[in-house]
Amino acid sequence: MSSNTLRSKRRRSALRTAAFMSPWLIGFVVFFAYPMISTLYFSFMHYDGFKPPTWSGTKNWTYVFESYPYFWPALRNTLWLVVITVTLRVLFGLGIGLLITKIRTGTGVFRTLFYLPYLAPPVAATMAFAFLLNPGTGPVNSILEKTGIPAPGWFNDPSWSKPALTLLFLWGVGDLMVIFMAALLDVPKEQYEAAELDGASAWQRFRFVTIPNISPIIMFAVVTGVIAAMQCYTQPLVAGKVASGVIQGAGTMFEPGYPDKSTLTLPQLVYNLGFQRFDYGSACVVALVLFALSMAFTAILMRRRGGLIQAGD
Repeated sequence: MSSNTLRSKRRRSALRTAAFMSPWLIGFVVFFAYPMISTLYFSFMHYDGFKPPTWSGTKNWTYVFESYPYFWPALRNTLWLVVITVTLRVLFGLGIGLLITKIRTGTGVFRTLFYLPYLAPPVAATMAFAFLLNPGTGPVNSILEKTGIPAPGWFNDPSWSKPALTLLFLWGVGDLMVIFMAALLDVPKEQYEAAELDGASAWQRFRFVTIPNISPIIMFAVVTGVIAAMQCYTQPLVAGKVASGVIQGAGTMFEPGYPDKSTLTLPQLVYNLGFQRFDYGSACVVALVLFALSMAFTAILMRRRGGLIQAGD
């Protein structure tokens, strides 16, 4: 075979491969590469959306990290949601899944009752929780006061606003419950029987049989939960607005984070800086920090996946 024929064959093979990969390549360029490069570009520019962007160097980065008073509280709140809320959601979803798989009768009823809250729209669910946890008129605090338990301020108290958000997210844990139920029912029963014959206790069967078999599902739940927590925007914003009692009309701007910046998250800063203050450069800086944190958490979790699989060794 001549060298020209060989080169022509390789060229046709490369074109055919590129044709099959073109949908992914187009999507990658349009929806990831171009937005990422543009965000990095505008983070070094002064741009208000009206005038042409002008070079500002690292002024946007310096402003966000040193002068912008909302960045560090938002970062701490976002990390709190990632570490605390995601952990509790995974544990709670796994616990409910285990409980329902052990129930003999009424499984469908319990499964429906636990899954229905997940279908509630985020805004409606948050408003309902803000009403239930209202420190003055909410039924939850009324019941606590009647039983002699000190009633928290919930969304009106900076020290209780994040626990209140956590309760809201735990209430809608039906998605993880369904995923874990499917994984638990897929664990081979022969392994449980063998472990029981060897004298393994319930905890040992859970540790050495259940966890290794469902470890990929646990990792999936943790990774997707971390990404969702890093993108958390609607629930904290709506809770802060409802608790503050501020009615936002035309020409008014609500500063997110009520009370005392305790419900402020990084996605809220991106919207506030970019679309309310028209400071697109600073908004891009926050967006890049958010992206870097998401990638870092995902990389750490994927590297630790082996340790989860070997939990029973």
